[in-house]
Amino acid sequence: MKHSSNRSRLGRTAIAAALVAAATAGSWYANDAHAGELDINIAYKGASQRAVWQKVLDEFKAAHPDIDVKVAFVEEEAYKVQLPSWLTTVSPDIVNWHDGERMAYYAKRGLFDDLSGQWNKDGWDGMYASTKEASSYKGKQYAAPTFYYSWGLFYRKDLFQKAGIASEPKTWPEFLDACKKLKAAGITPIAVAGRDAWTLAGWFDYLDLRLNGNAFHQKLMAGEVPYTDPRVKKVYTTWKQLLDDHDFIDNSLSYDLDSAQPFLFQGKAAMMLMGTFISAGFPADVKPKMGYFQFPIIDPNVPTAEDGPVESLHIPAHAKHKAEAQAFLAFTETPKISAELAYGMGSLPANSQSTEPEDPISKVGFQILSNTKGGIAQFYDRDMTKEMADEGMKGMQQFVADPTKLDDVLAQLEQARKRIYKK
Repeated sequence: MKHSSNRSRLGRTAIAAALVAAATAGSWYANDAHAGELDINIAYKGASQRAVWQKVLDEFKAAHPDIDVKVAFVEEEAYKVQLPSWLTTVSPDIVNWHDGERMAYYAKRGLFDDLSGQWNKDGWDGMYASTKEASSYKGKQYAAPTFYYSWGLFYRKDLFQKAGIASEPKTWPEFLDACKKLKAAGITPIAVAGRDAWTLAGWFDYLDLRLNGNAFHQKLMAGEVPYTDPRVKKVYTTWKQLLDDHDFIDNSLSYDLDSAQPFLFQGKAAMMLMGTFISAGFPADVKPKMGYFQFPIIDPNVPTAEDGPVESLHIPAHAKHKAEAQAFLAFTETPKISAELAYGMGSLPANSQSTEPEDPISKVGFQILSNTKGGIAQFYDRDMTKEMADEGMKGMQQFVADPTKLDDVLAQLEQARKRIYKK
């Protein structure tokens, strides 16, 4: 009797243990396996940007309550330093980054997933046509674009009127004529913040895009074209004409962006080539006087391309939860969420089906970028390796300081290209 009761007690214990194990397994599945997980690392600048991302993440969680979302917010400068080690070791499932050369750097090394299938499946080819090239490496897409900003010429509408300029210049002869009229009225045509070398790079980009087109520009950015090439020299000689004609403020190399903008605000200069991100900082009394137009066409036979630096999302190659990561991209790439992110960031939605912005300057920028046929460049120091970009911008400052040294500057840049790209 004792033996059999022991056996039955053991049996009951085994059944109870099995039930506990089953219950534990059931709760594990409920909390983890069927739920899914998503680890996201987000770079941000300032509390307002973090809040915009948090709102989008909260909306995603509400739409996908079965996915356990964990997010790490990392300040942008620290993020840049940490990203390479994340991508090569334990990767998050989603990272935000930049299109163009900065994306290609990781795609080339097999550290970003190929998203071409999702581009086709989710209809991004249409919605993101203008940023597809910047999101591609060797014909495949490795980025999901989120938002970008336009570059163009800000101008004082009242000063144009005072100088007798009837409309925004659309061609190069019209632009040169406007400069002449402004000088005759005692107004410096263009403010530029040459101490911040990247502001000069904006001039180089636009003159090259308008004279030689985006395909040539990207080859130059990739180190495939000598700086002694006549097409590169033509960019600088066109620029030199503006310098020789005193179309820029004097001593432009002594001003950074903050100290150059007051030339516009105080009515001492009429125009500035810059990204739309500066418009948020215009003084209230100046904002109604400001207009914004597309960089003029120089050669009508060259397809019109623009600078529109694109922010993007990526799935790292070593991500553990790829299905959930794809669900997050599908959510953020919709016209509604693209617009929400962009306007929260003071930028433009990369999605051409998003609602147009309310702000008049952003509206012009949105139209310029949505309608471009010649492609969108990422900006000089985002389209090029950092070392060559630094050399190039230093050369631009030397050129602006003394335009007669143009040939020396180009020879120096060519030596740098050969060294950096091992040509």
